[in-house]
Amino acid sequence: MSEQDTRMESDSMGVMEVPDWALWGAQTQRAVENFPVSGYRFNRRFIRALGLIKQAAAEVNQSLGLLDTQTAKWIISAADEVIEGKLDDHFVIDVFQTGSGTSTNMNANEVIANRAIQMAGGQVGSRNPVHPNDHVNMSQSSNDVIPTVIHVAAAEALQRDMASRLDSLASALEAKAGEFWPILKIGRTHLQDATPIRLGQEFSGYAAQARLSALRATQAVRALRELPIGGTAVGTGINTHRQFGQRMAGRLSGMTGIEFVEARNHFEAQAAKDAVCEAGGVIRTIAVSMTKIANDIRWLASGPRCGLGEITLPATQPGSSIMPGKVNPVMCEMLIQTCAQVIGNDTALTLACRDSILELNMMMPLIAHNLLESIRLLTNAVEIFTSRCVMGIQANNTRCEHMIEQSLAMCTALAPTIGYDAAAAIAKEAYTTGLSVREVALARNVLPEDQLTRILDPSAMTEPNK
Repeated sequence: MSEQDTRMESDSMGVMEVPDWALWGAQTQRAVENFPVSGYRFNRRFIRALGLIKQAAAEVNQSLGLLDTQTAKWIISAADEVIEGKLDDHFVIDVFQTGSGTSTNMNANEVIANRAIQMAGGQVGSRNPVHPNDHVNMSQSSNDVIPTVIHVAAAEALQRDMASRLDSLASALEAKAGEFWPILKIGRTHLQDATPIRLGQEFSGYAAQARLSALRATQAVRALRELPIGGTAVGTGINTHRQFGQRMAGRLSGMTGIEFVEARNHFEAQAAKDAVCEAGGVIRTIAVSMTKIANDIRWLASGPRCGLGEITLPATQPGSSIMPGKVNPVMCEMLIQTCAQVIGNDTALTLACRDSILELNMMMPLIAHNLLESIRLLTNAVEIFTSRCVMGIQANNTRCEHMIEQSLAMCTALAPTIGYDAAAAIAKEAYTTGLSVREVALARNVLPEDQLTRILDPSAMTEPNK
């Protein structure tokens, strides 16, 4: 950087050269130079939550008589631009940084302070009339701000993004379950033929998984309701008003529509990350559920001629650079890969939550990144899978009917009438000769034809209690 493109800013360690266009200050610049690790940055949800907390803190500090009205207004206005995403280019610190996230907290403090100074007509970097520590960070510590940001950002992402996309997937699968209800097919256990099932019944199971996943996402929000804010450095609440945490939780509830509360025990809230670990486990469970759905649909569509071929997926792109006409289940594969990444993220998240030592967890940036990235990836993948795969699935009724008739598992329905051993003998002969169970049973004359027809009715086998 040339001198014409920079300005000088200072912190407790000395003077730093900062890009002239930047709203960050010396502490952020140190972190930029100290941590050029991955190029990963905190996402929009995280930065929005940072803005919400800084804005709420200014409002609460003003209401408690700790911050003058004019300074509060400037901070509130600057924080509003952070919330809206107007200042995202100024949040430049790598995810892999100081374990408390102090660098990112100070990034926010400096950006909001300098933007507030601009609004006041002052000189950026002067710390006058708005100071990043004394005013923007008033009543706060990185140690309670960053975990609060994680809770608020993840709760919003789960409730507003993931749960709604999962509900949409569930609705699409429910619609397919209704559409496919009349279609009978063979069930499979251990990847071997089993008794008949309705294609609609199969899809109703997927729909239930998606609906339960949406419910789990909503329930995970409850694990994040308690906010650490107000505990400051180690949970004692030093340098803050005793009502600050409670008022912050109330203000953030109003801003987000999520029922946040002050942590019942600030020492637990800051020293441990159990609530975040719980939420991460829920997201991992959802990823496992989505893998099951995508994998099954991929298997059912295998072929189109030499696989199961019981359903047909929308053709979204050519599947091979060498095999003309090949179309692959790419949307299923996309979702399965995403789920694998989410499960991997949760492993790192769990290890990070485990690294809470004494009064502080020192891997909070990694926790924030992995949790929010998992929610973002899975939300996007589910939305794409719903619109570009599930909604266009078609059933191959002819194939389903043919495979039922050829299944050896049809003899299961005969066992209560002719006995297990006699039914097994029919199955073995059918397998050896290539005939169907029905054909062998008729040839052996084990039952009258009308009774055999009634017992081997695949429709009746799907609702045996009626």
